[in-house]
Amino acid sequence: MWAVIIILVLVGLLLLALEILIIPGAGITGIIGFLLMVSGVWLAYTRVGSTEGNITLLITVLISAVSLTWMLRSKTWKSAQLKTSIAGKVRTLDDMNLKAGMLGKTISRCAPMGKAVFAGNYVEVDAGTAYLSTGTSVEIDRINANKIFIKQYIKT
Repeated sequence: MWAVIIILVLVGLLLLALEILIIPGAGITGIIGFLLMVSGVWLAYTRVGSTEGNITLLITVLISAVSLTWMLRSKTWKSAQLKTSIAGKVRTLDDMNLKAGMLGKTISRCAPMGKAVFAGNYVEVDAGTAYLSTGTSVEIDRINANKIFIKQYIKT
């Protein structure tokens, strides 16, 4: 009987550790782990005796507390942490030297948002209320923050 009790408590602890460290959310794994631990303690009280049940409960609580403390230490998380850094950066409109009045072509349908190319720079554009097809000559009407507003270019 002791083998069953020990297995229930240890499997319960393992499932709780998996829930905390690997499986995200408060899901079924943690609930099953907790229920297995409670079942092990309950079996110790009902099948073996109250003194042995108290000892099993005390040992289960101590092992749980020590395991939780060990899992929450910063050194434990540092070993599981990703240590790479992102060296890239976002390309801004300032880097592209785009200005109002520049001419370009749409490379996708603008209905009203789409893509266009200006001096080799591919950017997302807003055609306002217009619907422009691919390959339409356009002009930058204005630039507001990081949004480019365009209008159809009509050669006069």
